[in-house]
Amino acid sequence: QVQLVESGGGLVQAGGSLRLSCAASGNIFSINVMGWYRQAPGNQRELVAAITSGGSTNYADSVKGRFTISRDNAKNTVYLQMNSLKPEDTAVYYCRALYGKIAWGQGTQVTVSS
Repeated sequence: QVQLVESGGGLVQAGGSLRLSCAASGNIFSINVMGWYRQAPGNQRELVAAITSGGSTNYADSVKGRFTISRDNAKNTVYLQMNSLKPEDTAVYYCRALYGKIAWGQGTQVTVSS
């Protein structure tokens, strides 16, 4: 089993920055992909960014050039650096790990005011 704990959400003005963290524990060596998803009220959960165990990344078009996903293997932690935030980035952000099974974190709220 893999357990995920997110942190770093909050309230920020448009144009500001936040960094989300996702700490993994448990059977971390079986994790193939870790990603960040988000869900705004009334919307489906959508992929924001993902990173493989080999370090390959992919991003949603809406965040390319503004968000960066990275990982610190020594800390078993994945980060999402979010710059130039927009009100439409407001959502609950979830960390997900793919390891044959799927694990989700509890989510962290990001609110961007205009």
